[in-house]
Amino acid sequence: MRVTKEQLFKLIKEKLMKAGLSEVSANHVSDVLVFADHRGIHSHGAVRVEYYAERIAKGGITVKPEYRLEKTGPASAIYHGDNGPGHEAALYAMEEAVAMAKENGVAIVGVKAISHSGALGYFVEKAAKEGMVAISVCQSDPMVVPFGGTEPYFGTNPIAFSCPTNDDRIITFDMATTVQAWGKILDARSKGKDIPDTWAVDANGMPTTNSRDVHALLPVAGAKGYGLMMMVDILSGALLGLPQGIHVTSMYQDMTQGRNLGQLHIVINPAFFTDPTMFKTQISTMLDGLKQQPAAPGYGEVYYPGERGKLRAEKYDKDGIEIPDDIYNYLISNDVHYDRYHGKNRFAE
Repeated sequence: MRVTKEQLFKLIKEKLMKAGLSEVSANHVSDVLVFADHRGIHSHGAVRVEYYAERIAKGGITVKPEYRLEKTGPASAIYHGDNGPGHEAALYAMEEAVAMAKENGVAIVGVKAISHSGALGYFVEKAAKEGMVAISVCQSDPMVVPFGGTEPYFGTNPIAFSCPTNDDRIITFDMATTVQAWGKILDARSKGKDIPDTWAVDANGMPTTNSRDVHALLPVAGAKGYGLMMMVDILSGALLGLPQGIHVTSMYQDMTQGRNLGQLHIVINPAFFTDPTMFKTQISTMLDGLKQQPAAPGYGEVYYPGERGKLRAEKYDKDGIEIPDDIYNYLISNDVHYDRYHGKNRFAE
């Protein structure tokens, strides 16, 4: 089923409100989910709505959170999320970080005790649109084997980066520290598709192409990805006084309790380090240079980070966003959720 961006936003918002979110919170969450689907990141879009609706309805997301900013220094703060919608808390925290960086040059804001916050690229891109350079990292529950290990210890622990230019291009780099995010496997499951054998292992520790046989994910680039996911876990977990590694709460096991996840935003104001106009011009020149590079066979052209998402968004604006029929049917139904997730393991099984 193809829908417009506006139609998808309305369907998601109505479902989240039916689950118990306020209209303001539903607007914020829906905006992040549509951002993902609109750029072809379907692993973090509408496929997540029923999970959120079930957790909201069962009390695992605070529907009237008491958010609080705790300034810990001129360029640092903790944003207390009260286990409210992670998308909303992370957005508010990024807005505080941007304001702080505009005044002081840099800002580091930890987002403490939140639910799942969706695509990190959404938040760093908000900062880039304000002329800032931004990095965001977030912990998640264990589903990745450490390099050389056989059982999950860390989560997919994503990293996102965004940077402005002197035109309408924005560099937005958003990656899981696994070969592929769990959401991509979830998306493959929803479409009945196989996955590459480099993404995950089965219960015997062997590579699998069956998205339903996944026992654990693999870190990107072996030991390098393993080190990165550890770094993310420290910055967004232990640094904020939150559980780390194998102790991070399960996404599905108990949908009645808040997850107490952590996220960290780092925002840099170029004006405190160089001429901001010259900086943005340099970045634009870099992108122009990349576009002039000869492409390897089979690649067509060289893309900058975020460009393919921008091109997909332009295509979806013309053709509509493709949503799996079962997800569309759920969104238009009168049901809040179908009790699919509570008590399940890390892979919703």
